[in-house]
Amino acid sequence: MSLEIIPVCLDAEVDTGTDLSLEICSCTHLEPGDILIVSQKIISKQEGRIVRLDSVRPSILASGISAQYGKDPRLVELILSETRRIVRMGHGILVVETHHGFVCANAGIDESNVPHGYATLLPADPDLSAQRLYDAICQKTGVSIPVIISDTFGRPFRLGQTDCAIGSHGMPLIRDYRGTQDSMGRKLRVSEISIADELCAAAELVKSKSSGCPAALVRGMSFSPGREPIRRMLRQSSEDLFL
Repeated sequence: MSLEIIPVCLDAEVDTGTDLSLEICSCTHLEPGDILIVSQKIISKQEGRIVRLDSVRPSILASGISAQYGKDPRLVELILSETRRIVRMGHGILVVETHHGFVCANAGIDESNVPHGYATLLPADPDLSAQRLYDAICQKTGVSIPVIISDTFGRPFRLGQTDCAIGSHGMPLIRDYRGTQDSMGRKLRVSEISIADELCAAAELVKSKSSGCPAALVRGMSFSPGREPIRRMLRQSSEDLFL
């Protein structure tokens, strides 16, 4: 199997209410079997998940954390508003568990690729966001294209970031090899490959952070149509060795 990863560069800036499916369909040719990887940032922009920092009033807790860790208190307040629990704080970063269940830096909130004085939040329901885009593209083209929404996460014990799936619709997220045999005939017991995360990481190689290319098509990947919620990829706290 060989894969082709095709950048999808939009002609217009995405804003609240933009018909994202129309923009994508007008910029690329979609084929059956394609998989669409879309950066979280344009989904958040399209859904109005962008906040003017001047409108944020920091709480006493946010002000205290910002003073201790050298962060903008308004950003800290936004992070706390999107947080289920704080996991760690240090080096100017808050590692938190979001309301979605993602453990990530600063609740996925950042100020890149938006006007000065604004910040974007993660989509409220990334699976639903992916489904809406999937349905809209299918309606326009008659082609069912799985949609994966990606965001950039750090990795424990390793430098550098990589893109991961935070929402999807139209295909399984994990390829489970448990119960099958390896090349030596041994039974595999723990092998579950996160194909959604691997596709997001591969797509990031052609999207780039500063290229104005917020999406990519993966062509040539074999998959079975299906649907799995993103929580399928979240490790249960009872299995977490680092809590």
